[in-house]
Formats: sequence, C-alpha cells, structure tokens
Amino acid sequence: MRATDAFADTKWVPDANKVWEPPGVPHTELCTLVQSTGLQVPACIAAVAVLCYTGISCRFFVRVWLPATLSAVYSIKRVPRAIMRFPWRPLALCWAAPGRRASSSVPEGIQSFVPTSSTIDAHALEQLQAFLSRATRLFVITGAGLSTESGIPDYRSEGVGLYARTDRRPMQYAEYIRSAKSRQRYWARNYMGWPQFSSHQPNSAHLALQQWEEQGKVHWLVTQNVDALHSKAGHQGLTELHGCAHRVLCLGCGAVSPREDLQKRFKALNPSWGAQAGGVAPDGDVFIEDEQVLHFRVPSCKDCGGILKPEVTFFGDTVNRRTVQFVHERLAESDAVLVAGSSLQVYSGYRFLLAAADQKIPVAILNIGSTRADHLAEFRVSARCGEVLSVIQPH
Repeated sequence: MRATDAFADTKWVPDANKVWEPPGVPHTELCTLVQSTGLQVPACIAAVAVLCYTGISCRFFVRVWLPATLSAVYSIKRVPRAIMRFPWRPLALCWAAPGRRASSSVPEGIQSFVPTSSTIDAHALEQLQAFLSRATRLFVITGAGLSTESGIPDYRSEGVGLYARTDRRPMQYAEYIRSAKSRQRYWARNYMGWPQFSSHQPNSAHLALQQWEEQGKVHWLVTQNVDALHSKAGHQGLTELHGCAHRVLCLGCGAVSPREDLQKRFKALNPSWGAQAGGVAPDGDVFIEDEQVLHFRVPSCKDCGGILKPEVTFFGDTVNRRTVQFVHERLAESDAVLVAGSSLQVYSGYRFLLAAADQKIPVAILNIGSTRADHLAEFRVSARCGEVLSVIQPH
C-alpha cells in the first residue's frame, strides 16, 4: 500500500539518505543568497527586513516568497538554484499580524490555478495548532486543492477550476471502455500533456506533511490526487485512493507498467504526429480539437493485446473494495482527522468523514471554500494549504 514502492525504478524517487540541515538561518547567509541573484546590499537589508517584519518562517521566505518576488519585480527568469535548494525545517508557528494578509505560498505563474482566499484568521490558526498538537495518530485526507499550488489545475475551485473555466467534462469510465475513439482522444491529449504533468514537483504543503510523518505525527495519509506528488515528497504511509497517473493498467491481463514507458511507445508509433494544445486541464489532460487526434495511434498491451488505461479511478468508476477497507482500518487506528485541500464532493473520500463522525474522531478542515463535511468538523480554516501547513509546528 506504499505508493513509493510502485516507483522504485523511476528517477525521481526521493533519496532516503537525504538529511535536511538543522534550522536557523543567519541573516548574513541569507544576504549572501540574495546577493547571488545580482542584487546589492540595500536589497539584502530589505529582504531581512521583510523576514523580520512579517514573521514568516525562513523556510517559507527562502523557498517561496523570495524566488517569486525576484521573478516578478526584477524579471529574473531563473532564480539561482542555491536558493531553491536551501536547507529547511519547519519553524515554530508564526503568522501575519491580525488584519494583514500573509505572504502567498504560490509563485506568480501558478496562481491562476489557485482560487482567491481571504485573509488568514489568527484565531483559526491557533485552533489548528492546538488541534494538531493534541493529535498523536493523525489521519490526513488530501485533495486537488493541495496540488493547485504546484501548478496542477483542479475541477471544482471557484473561478479557476475546469468546471468554472470551460464546459468540458472529464472522461467517464463507461465511455472509455466502450469507445475506441474516446480512448484515442483521451490518450492523444494525455500524450501532449504528460511532459508537463509528470514534471510537477511537491510544494510546501506536501513537504510539511512528509516531515510531520517523519516526526511521528501523521499515522496515515490518504490522497484523492493521482499526481504522485506525495510520493515525490517522500511520504511513506500513503494510500492513493483514486490510483496514480504514473502507472498504466492493462484491462485484459492486469499487468501494471510505468506511464513513462507508454510515452516512449506513443513516440515510436506517432513519430510525425503533432497538435496544438489549447490549454491545460486536470490530471495531465490538455485541450486539443477532435480533428487533430484522428491519426493518433494508441498501442495495446505488450503481453496480451488488451486495452491500456491509466491506473486511476475515472468518473463513474468505483474504488477497489480492499483499498476502502484498508483505509477504514487506518482511520480506526487514528485519533484525529485533517482534511487538506478537498471539498469532499466525491463520496469516495467523504465516506471516511462519515466514519470518523460515527467513531467520534475529531475533524479539522483546511480548504479554500466550503466542503461537503463542514457540519462534521470542529472548525474549518479557509486558506491555502501551503500557506498554513508550512508554518504550523505540531508538537
């Protein structure tokens, strides 16, 4: 049930021997990093002033705020890798003063996929800090709202989700099974979108949850996302409830293979094929006009000639019963539930909140906008996941 096991042969599996440096970033070292961008001493002083005045953590400042600000203000196309690789560890809880908006956790180029959120409420953060401090075996459920901050669009976010931006709808399981043309269209679009989708990296929320696991705070994490970002972050106790787009399943013989291998087969079968993508959609999809996919060739299973499908739960399909039972067992072992970045509109995830209520397990929700389970939660924090989780320090 550990998602990282399925990716043991891929190049991006995190190094288990990697050790993060201890906290504590001297301002002189921070100045050195800022100066490495070509800015002068006054800019260094300003950077330190921002750090001190806003109260944001050094980790958040160096890895998120500084690169985004430099790119936006000084038109620096590539922030020095020294900054992006700066050693980190979450610091004690800190937030902006009441009435002042905390710095964004999202680089400017990605913000188009993240819905607008209101000013973070200090009292709500205090509640969340206390809630997480009390938990000893935390059960976490994550959704698409966690990955929008990595540049992956979602379906339901107000104003920026797929349903708000277009009249397109995701592939249905029944349509995929019965129609060769639908499969051709799906794979052509997925082939075009795969290079970008597969290159997305974990954001500060994924990294915070992974470190909480290392600290013994998180008992189990269930994600409704299929992007493998929790695996890339190094999370071990993980169930990918809806599968993973980085794996391909044969519907005939049940063989599972890496999605990257299928990409190579697509290239070999379609050496001169090309299309103009009209936009990015969730789950590795892009917008392509139907006439552009007419000559796209789709391979079959190497072993049995069966139909290939991403190992994900399509809309209209059901989650494996053994997976559901396994998650219920992990939930029963837990003493608190945190929902992060999910509206829980899909029953496959919502069912675990109902089970938590039946077992009287306390629930907290971190999500921009209302959720289906708001009435089951002790409280909800309406804010970006990366903005909050990266500054919470569960004890």
